[in-house]
This record gives sequence, C-alpha cells and structure tokens, in this order.
Amino acid sequence: MNIPFTKMHGAGNDFVLLDGRQALAEDLGPIARSMADRHVGVGFDQLLVVRKGAVHPFKMEIWNADGSRAEMCGNGIRCFAKWLFDEQEISVGVIHVETDGGVRSLDVSGYENGAFHASVGMGVPDFEPSHIPMNIGRASTPATINIKGREVVVTGVSMGNPHAVSFQSDIDAFPLLEIGPLVECHPIFPERVNLEIVHVKKNDGNLLVRVWERGAGLTLACGTGAAASAAVAIQVGKIPPGDVVVDMPGGVLHVTWWGDDNELILRGPAVTVFDSVWQTA
Repeated sequence: MNIPFTKMHGAGNDFVLLDGRQALAEDLGPIARSMADRHVGVGFDQLLVVRKGAVHPFKMEIWNADGSRAEMCGNGIRCFAKWLFDEQEISVGVIHVETDGGVRSLDVSGYENGAFHASVGMGVPDFEPSHIPMNIGRASTPATINIKGREVVVTGVSMGNPHAVSFQSDIDAFPLLEIGPLVECHPIFPERVNLEIVHVKKNDGNLLVRVWERGAGLTLACGTGAAASAAVAIQVGKIPPGDVVVDMPGGVLHVTWWGDDNELILRGPAVTVFDSVWQTA
C-alpha cells in the first residue's frame, strides 16, 4: 500500500501529515512508530492525520512518535492549516478544527513574503489539577518532585494536553535528557506529562524554553509547551500579561495571554519540507 504524505515543521517541531479521510486504518500507532524512526523511517515528532470532523469539516488526529495518541499540538495545527490551504480546501479567514483536546479556531492569513501565517486560539489555560490531570491539592500550586535525589519544582497546566513547567536559572545545564522521561512518567501525572524547562530573561521578560514531549522526547519546539510556559509565567507573576516571546531551540514562537478567562493565542511558522509516498507491505 502506498500512502502519500507531507513532511512539515513549525520552528523545528517536525511532523508527517497524512490524509486519513479515505483508506487509512483507525489505529495508526504501528505506522506512526515505523515512520517516526529517524534512521530507517522518515522521522518526526508527531504524525498528523486529516479526518472528517463530527461537527466541523476537519479533525486533526495526532499520533506521537512512540505510537501513543496526543490531544493537541499547537505547532502541528498551524501545519495542518497550511496543508489545507495549499490543497485549496480552506481560504483566508477563521476556521475551526476538532482535536481530542477540543475545538480550536485558527485565523488564517495566508502567505506574506513567501511565509504562511495563521494564529491559533489555544483555549483558556486550565490550572485545575483534576483537569491536567495532576495529583495535587490546589490549582497553580507548585509541586516538588524528587527525581534521583534532585528536587524539581513544577507547576501544572492543561492546554488541552498536560504540561509541567519548571523555572530554572540555566536551562542548558539542566539534564533534561535524563530527568525528562522520569517526570513524564511520574505517578503524580496519571496520563503522563510534557515537561518545559523555562528561564525568564531579566532584560526583556522573554522566555527561554526547552521541552521534553510526552511520547516524543526532546523536541526543538512545542506549541502547547510554549503556551503552557507563558501561561504559567504569567499566572505565578514572573511576567506581566500580554505578548510573550518564547525562544526555543528550533525557533521563536509568539504567545498572547491577558490572564483570567481570556483565550491564549499562539503564532509561529509553518513550513512544508517535502511530499513523498510511504510504502507498506
């Protein structure tokens, strides 16, 4: 079986996109694991699948590199919109896309100077522990996790998927490759978690962020992770509400959140790398 696909990325957070509206199985976990292999496959952080929505025309289905499902992906949904735009299935304006993390709205601007632009309504950051889910008592309360003798202080938030944000003075020195998978699978997070290591720059309040993604490992960027980092930084008073620049290893993402019950907005790049065909037995 030949499966056409498109390789894409948003700030280095890379994806393979499939059109799943015809002739694709419901369980794409095995295909995701095979295609995600960066040595003998295509390589990606997440597999994005176009499905028919229950209410809206499109649903974005997300499979992690390890074959597990993800609820939402902020960089992925911009790439999803770019693919639909390039296929002339949508035009400039507001569209609604169903995800396992809820319906998300995108304001599609199209191309300007060769670059595709779309902003994503990421919903309202949810700090309620039972919604993350996170086994702690009170919302917005940091929890201290002991990992191999190192105390890691994290604040939980849901952006449609679970996040734990930890502020560090030196994110490059933090052993994320070692600590990330242990926090991801810590019992305090019953559905596992994405871990963001964040440093607030003193001169401008911009955020430096590294991410360990649930089901994918170290990634160059994470849209929901950028949103989570900015939301927690605002919620705990490290930066004021408003526009936030989030600098990740793969590039810069822009977040706007005015706190309280306001929706968080995410902006950033969406790039097509190539189109090809995946052959299965």
